[in-house]
Amino acid sequence: MSDSPAEVELLQELRPAAFAIAYRMLGSVAEAEDVVQEALLRLHTALERGERIESPRAYIATVATRLSIDVLRSARVRRETYVGEWLPEPLVSDSSGDPARHAEMADSLSLAFLVLLESLSPEQRAVFLLHDVFDYGYGEVAEIVGKSEDNARQLASRARRHVEEGRMRFEGSREQRDELARRFFAAARDGDMDGLESLLAEDVVLQGDGGGKAPALARALFGARRVARTLGAWFRQGARIPGASFREVEVNGQPGALMLAGDGSVLGVMALDIADGRIQGIRSIVNPDKLGHLGRVGDLSTAFRGRSVD
Repeated sequence: MSDSPAEVELLQELRPAAFAIAYRMLGSVAEAEDVVQEALLRLHTALERGERIESPRAYIATVATRLSIDVLRSARVRRETYVGEWLPEPLVSDSSGDPARHAEMADSLSLAFLVLLESLSPEQRAVFLLHDVFDYGYGEVAEIVGKSEDNARQLASRARRHVEEGRMRFEGSREQRDELARRFFAAARDGDMDGLESLLAEDVVLQGDGGGKAPALARALFGARRVARTLGAWFRQGARIPGASFREVEVNGQPGALMLAGDGSVLGVMALDIADGRIQGIRSIVNPDKLGHLGRVGDLSTAFRGRSVD
């Protein structure tokens, strides 16, 4: 890349915006980072050639969106043969931070929201995100995706109706949400199954993503009692792994936890969807291919085999 300080600064400024689009489009940190690198490289090349680019932001948004559409089309073929449930690669952050930024993350980055977007076509997903999440006008959106403005409006309308039908309404109060999460993980650690079940909505859903590479649910489980029993078994197994621990974090803007082995390696991520004073959804990601960006990844199967015996 150019040694020009101004260009380096420009590319660094545009990187977060490009990643925001690509990650929401793809639900994959690795694929989103590849898209971002390619988009920034194309902008750099265009600037080096002396091309006049009136809005680098619009240029990056266009390239990142179009590349993401292409990647998403091929990814859909791969996901048809995915072993078990597919969940996005999680973004993990410290729970402290700017409340406004947190609210934005919680609304459009939650695992529940990204899973819902999977049912849209690549073009619907792009138009909906650009207009409803990133506040691009329909004229800009149409230009980015290569459609007429009327077509872009129709795509957005269909996508919006579908999303609104299935969209999770999260707990409004961050304090209440975090308190409920603390109670959940405390009950799980203490083996308090009655306490755990009392925190779950009657129709709570539990999903696990192991990708065929780590022990996980083959399909989603529903219902407070079934989910509580399954969680109890999971936490009892985890407690037998020497030195294993849960560290509470935010996962895609929602409360969750990292499961860590005794040596500090990452074994899994769990995220909670909280609304109406109850936990509505729990998503567990243990596929090692989706955890590498979080640090050194441990082998969950080996950890279970090597657990201490009662």
